[in-house]
Amino acid sequence: MPTFTLAHPVTAALDVRKSRFIAHAIPVADREAAMAEIRRLRDEHPTATHVCWALLAGGQSGMSDDGEPSGTAGRPILEVLRHHDLDGVLAAVVRYYGGVKLGAGGLVRAYTDAIASALQGAERVERIAQARLTVELGYPDETRVRHWIDQEQFTLVESQYTMTVRLTIQLPATAVDAARTTLTDLTQGRSGFPEPV
Repeated sequence: MPTFTLAHPVTAALDVRKSRFIAHAIPVADREAAMAEIRRLRDEHPTATHVCWALLAGGQSGMSDDGEPSGTAGRPILEVLRHHDLDGVLAAVVRYYGGVKLGAGGLVRAYTDAIASALQGAERVERIAQARLTVELGYPDETRVRHWIDQEQFTLVESQYTMTVRLTIQLPATAVDAARTTLTDLTQGRSGFPEPV
């Protein structure tokens, strides 16, 4: 089943019985990027009562109620992400408390509605699993291989120069086998594929 991420960040605000809920759904690469976004939101909203969040990013998922009663914020936000088949997405809701207690049911509804409204109409893009391929080749073949990487719109992650040239390419996991064949052809069999260290 395909999973999706967001084409770009989306936001929505909701007022529930004097409390303001500002929902953000942000595409992120991993947990580290998500934590940086949480810090940014805390910096942007220093007087907010809570910044609750949920993250779906492969094996790096997580959630936080940030002081709200357990299970009333992080989990409902996470369920909305799952319902939308999203991955590589941080959903965070900034809450400014308005003085009226909402109760557990009211909080679950408010956090669910806030993030659902942010995702309404959000542009989703299919998330394609990425892989890395390292190719070892001679200096005379480097220009031709770099040109091919650009043509295919793959990402050159790293290049190392010793007696040979080692290029590490990030590409869709489904394209690795074809890339190996093409690189072998481009270098007339002179390239090798060392296992990543």
